[in-house]
Amino acid sequence: MPGLISTPGQIWLSLAPVDLRKGIDGLSALVQQNVGQQPCAGSAFVFRNALGNRIKVLLWDGNGVWLCQRRLHQGHFSWPKSGERSFSITQAEWEWLIAGVDWRRLSALPPTHLQA
Repeated sequence: MPGLISTPGQIWLSLAPVDLRKGIDGLSALVQQNVGQQPCAGSAFVFRNALGNRIKVLLWDGNGVWLCQRRLHQGHFSWPKSGERSFSITQAEWEWLIAGVDWRRLSALPPTHLQA
């Protein structure tokens, strides 16, 4: 998250879709319940809607809480499918996720005919 918001220590995705009408207090409660973390721990917490075309990010920067929203006009955000309630991603995966790229495939091996 370049610009106004500093780079968080960890980035957590809440895997279950969330009603994005929730604000800071509602999402902070979900962080504690679903992710099992404290909202003011310095991590970023990312939530998505059921359609997968919008996300909200909750981040404590030491002085206050940031609540940011992003909407894709085409396509949807790639989201992990897991039995867990939350999933941690790297800064590089975050950059690809917000660009609308399927970041889960970035570590996949190229097809055998393209390997050296």
